[in-house]
Amino acid sequence: MFIVCKYVHRPYLQVMEAMLVAAVTATVSFTMIYFSTDCQPLDPEHSEEYPLQLFCADGEYNSMATAFFNTPERSVRSLFHNQPGTYNPLTLGLFTLTYFFLACWTYGLAVSAGVFIPSLLIGAAWGRLCGILLATTTDNGSIWADPGKYALIGAAAQLGGIVRMTLSLTVIMVEATGNVTYGLPIMLVLMTAKIVGDYFVEGLYDVHIKLQSVPFLHWEAPATSHWLTAREVMSSPVTCLSRIEKVGTIVDILSNTSTNHNGFPVVVQPAKLCGLILRSQLIVLLKHKVFVELARSRLTQRKLLLKDFRDAYPRFPPIQSIHVSQDERECMMDLTEFMNATPYTVPQDTSLPRVFKLFRALGLRHLVVVDDENRVIGLVTRKDLARYHMGKHGLEELHLAQT
Repeated sequence: MFIVCKYVHRPYLQVMEAMLVAAVTATVSFTMIYFSTDCQPLDPEHSEEYPLQLFCADGEYNSMATAFFNTPERSVRSLFHNQPGTYNPLTLGLFTLTYFFLACWTYGLAVSAGVFIPSLLIGAAWGRLCGILLATTTDNGSIWADPGKYALIGAAAQLGGIVRMTLSLTVIMVEATGNVTYGLPIMLVLMTAKIVGDYFVEGLYDVHIKLQSVPFLHWEAPATSHWLTAREVMSSPVTCLSRIEKVGTIVDILSNTSTNHNGFPVVVQPAKLCGLILRSQLIVLLKHKVFVELARSRLTQRKLLLKDFRDAYPRFPPIQSIHVSQDERECMMDLTEFMNATPYTVPQDTSLPRVFKLFRALGLRHLVVVDDENRVIGLVTRKDLARYHMGKHGLEELHLAQT
């Protein structure tokens, strides 16, 4: 399911993959509907909100088409609320298997598609199937409960096993059904699904985060990381800027692909920390040409306002799109007014769990590491922390994405 995310990077291949999946999905769905013999009558006892006749006779509708050709939301509603006898076991069994594998394939595409509603539909299908099969275990064939209730429990179990949520998902399911009496059984099902799923493998989103090498921080630091210090995990040496820096130097630093940092410590000689400035702030300053030598010209007669930064957010222009002439490269830029004069710092001997708690509690992206004389010796980023995790052989180091 993750092959496309990991190996297919070229845009035209991603488009071709999406077209292939769409064609295969349509072909498989139409084939299953064509050979399906599950035709239900359109009468008051078997009412269907969105009936699809297709290859059934007049006065009948195709149950397989109801599950495949309706939107997933309508199909889930049908599995929840339709009367007993609407679907036969063969229809639900084939639909569950086929839709499961198609959903796995679709989730790996480079398109904006989630797994929430497909998981509900798959769970509702096999949940209703279980309810129908339980009725066959009795001699007279009487149903134990409405198959729609089994569909609800199955949808909760399938979704809980994938996303590994408990309380929040219980509230979502109760709100979807509009009946608080199902709250307790849904919560028990979700807790069971999470416990059983965590015993075998991580949740789908956690697996995807690791596959994409996203620097995601968990709630707590790894259990055996107390012996690590900020000095051992920090990035060093650090690219620092002077409080009054040459424009050409700033452009070269931002253009250097090997230093794609988001924040730069501002220092005064000798390398003592006096602030921190972000890459996005430097981009805006260069775009508006806020240079010292041009302070009296009409070009920068007005002060740079907070609105200028807000207008550029969140898609700040790349440094390659900003033209700086050779004369402007010789100008100077005063960073005092725009830098953060009180950035968060830690001593170099601070333990990794302590650094981890600062990042989690304050939502930091950078943490400057200083020595006893407040000189910059390193910079801890979220990637520096996220690459440590507990593996089969103890504390392990991950390779994270560079972008």
